[in-house]
Amino acid sequence: MILIGLGANIPSEKGGPEVTLEAALAVLNLRRDIEVVQRSRWYRTSAVGLTDQPDFVNGIAEISTRLGPLELLSVLLDLEAEFGRERRERWGPRVLDLDIVDFDGLVADLDRDGLTLHLPHPRAAERGFVLQPLLDIAPDWRHPTSGEKGSDLLKKLDPTQKVDVL
Repeated sequence: MILIGLGANIPSEKGGPEVTLEAALAVLNLRRDIEVVQRSRWYRTSAVGLTDQPDFVNGIAEISTRLGPLELLSVLLDLEAEFGRERRERWGPRVLDLDIVDFDGLVADLDRDGLTLHLPHPRAAERGFVLQPLLDIAPDWRHPTSGEKGSDLLKKLDPTQKVDVL
């Protein structure tokens, strides 16, 4: 199962964050080498790290692809740029954020041509905005490294992490 995290908290040329995320999924699904299998509901979540910014809209999509992990990452980064993402500051506001959360359970650190990818996503187990939507589409998901159930990881999180379904 290949799981992609989606997030946005400022408008793009397409519209507000929810509209942007829907548009990004539609563009992904138009590619002949990627199929969006299913997606979670959208969630309104508080910003992490740099907290003085608008809330995010987040979700998870399961995709099917013949692309390898780094090739998929390249596609996702290109799509972010196409939607107007500019990487200025870590954890800052963004029009679109696309992350590979899990790539068929692969545990790896991959580097090629300036791209670096850590699988599974290194902070997935710490983020309610990843785990809650992930459980919408994969209720039996287990973290590839720890083997812990996603539902158990979610219970361990600080209850002040705001994750509200839209």
